Amino acid sequence: MKKNGAIDTVLFDLDGTLLDTVGDFAVALNIVLRRHGRAPLPLERIRPHVSKGGMALVCLGFGIDATDAADADNEQAQRIYHELLEAYRQNPSAHTRLFPGMESLLARIESSGRRWGIVTNKPAFLTTPLLHDMNLSARTACAISGDTLEKRKPWPEPLWHACELIGTPSANTVYIGDDPRDIECGRRAGAHTIAAAYGYIAPGENPREWGADAVVDHPDEIHHYLEQGFADRP
Repeated sequence: MKKNGAIDTVLFDLDGTLLDTVGDFAVALNIVLRRHGRAPLPLERIRPHVSKGGMALVCLGFGIDATDAADADNEQAQRIYHELLEAYRQNPSAHTRLFPGMESLLARIESSGRRWGIVTNKPAFLTTPLLHDMNLSARTACAISGDTLEKRKPWPEPLWHACELIGTPSANTVYIGDDPRDIECGRRAGAHTIAAAYGYIAPGENPREWGADAVVDHPDEIHHYLEQGFADRP
């Protein structure tokens, strides 16, 4: 789909893009690790893996191969995964904050008449209370969770669904995320894309190689692209 026109809608990934959630994920993971007799992990060891999802944290903490963890028959990985989500659900917002500069960006988006929303792979039973705790529920034009539809990122359907709910074409939308799946989702949906290099970038990954329309090192830089647009991709 060809992208054209002014940007009237901004969609964010949640963890590692809009919100800095690593503190609460670290607490939850370390609760589960201690429960199983394992040593806790430092926050900075956990940080690069948060955007990959809860199972990635299970693999990190318990030394489980990602391929093995993805096997539906791996009962150990599935059990620990649900333990982690439950531990996180108990207190998802004690240490969570908007990334520095994000509140100012949201205020500028809102004052310009644009709408903004969330497209995340986080399940709704975690997304909804977190947004409520952060006083963001009433401000978002939509919040698409990982279980809202049958397909989730990197498939384009969640982003298309967000645009449908808001009433805007994807060509007039920008999607911002800190994982290659976010950029793939946005591009497949026909939206503009921005890679958030300030987010939870996994070891060995370079956001400038993801094929995004732009890469930012701080939320302050995003407003430039909303006002000035994007150069056409070759």
